[in-house]
Amino acid sequence: GLELSHCVGPNSLGPPVPWRSGGPCKMKRVRTVFKPEQLERLEQEFLKQQYMVGTERVDLAATLHLTETQVKVWFQNRRIKWRKQSMEQKAAKLSQFGVIQPATADSTDMKDHEEDTVDVEL
Repeated sequence: GLELSHCVGPNSLGPPVPWRSGGPCKMKRVRTVFKPEQLERLEQEFLKQQYMVGTERVDLAATLHLTETQVKVWFQNRRIKWRKQSMEQKAAKLSQFGVIQPATADSTDMKDHEEDTVDVEL
């Protein structure tokens, strides 16, 4: 499951405070820190295929001692990074030839892939 830290008080610089009635408790998700070996294997798998589903994802998660959700989100985030890098390389090549890319091209390209956008990091 997801690990959550203690309640965060109004003073974010202070220590965590227990939940109090009269105000909501803001739980902060603990970010997953991948080991270098895990990242290396995830990158190897990404080079083979950008989408990992089903039993492949379950098996990889078990092999790396991660949850299936952690692997899923890593692949989603990695695809976003890959698309961004591809777009930047394309823009750099076009600028070498003096071709200016329309300002709307980036937003149009990204709308096609909104299902991969993930705001939460695990």
